[in-house]
Amino acid sequence: MERRNVTTGVFLEHLTAEKAIEELSASGFDLGKLSLIGLDSPHGAHVSGLYRIGEQLRACGKLEAFWQGLSRQFSASASFFVPGIGHVMLFGPIVELILSALERELVVGGLSAVGAALFSIGIPKECTSRYEAALREGHFLVMAEGTADEAEEARRILNATSENDAVVYHSTVPGS
Repeated sequence: MERRNVTTGVFLEHLTAEKAIEELSASGFDLGKLSLIGLDSPHGAHVSGLYRIGEQLRACGKLEAFWQGLSRQFSASASFFVPGIGHVMLFGPIVELILSALERELVVGGLSAVGAALFSIGIPKECTSRYEAALREGHFLVMAEGTADEAEEARRILNATSENDAVVYHSTVPGS
């Protein structure tokens, strides 16, 4: 079993999510431990996605500049259509968890692939629906993993930049 400390903040718009990431980075938080999930267009009114030309990853959509900037900051990025949520854009370690859930056809009691990935990093199953609902409403999730102290520091920073209270989840999950 592996001990996980995950801080999750909900941001109403991409600019505040971006500011939170900048603040975490400026405080010395390892970007390799951060993830972001959001929708480009919550109501499907715009084409959105990520694509690669040569070595350069590009984004298209309503928030194209935002996604492009994130693709330069994070080593992992992806976009998927998730039934019940929409076309999600993902950055950071959460990408590998989503891929793992999809490859293993992970089913966690009716959770979507996003919910299963959130559950697999230690967010309680009963809390994942709150985050899925936030995504459907067009909000953004910023997640930070680390030691208990790092998670608390991330919570402090996320709370200073978020309209909602960030939550730290301390849990034990099966080891990888």
